[in-house]
Amino acid sequence: QVQLVESGGGVVQAGDSLRLSCAASGRTFTGSPMAWFRQAPGKERNVVARINWSGDNKYYADSVKGRFTISRDNAKSTVYLQMNSLKPEDTAVYYCAVDTSARRYWGQGTQVTVSS
Repeated sequence: QVQLVESGGGVVQAGDSLRLSCAASGRTFTGSPMAWFRQAPGKERNVVARINWSGDNKYYADSVKGRFTISRDNAKSTVYLQMNSLKPEDTAVYYCAVDTSARRYWGQGTQVTVSS
């Protein structure tokens, strides 16, 4: 059974940093890109950052460029999201995802709340 387990969310103040982790288990994801999405209350789920298998191709949403960094450790089947200079508008549930040729797998989400 495939599982993606996120951790690292919490309540912080504007300007603070958080590091999210997402550990995948249940199968191998060799070659699969991984990504972080977020969903704020009443809004759609949107991609925040995406990374390919080798880690040399990364995409960031304009709203997080220069503040967030995505990385991965394939030996641990884990993807990270380092979030710096957090803003209240970053408040959302953050989800990790893995894309295979057959489907996208989702984690259960972790709440990030940034107070002003």
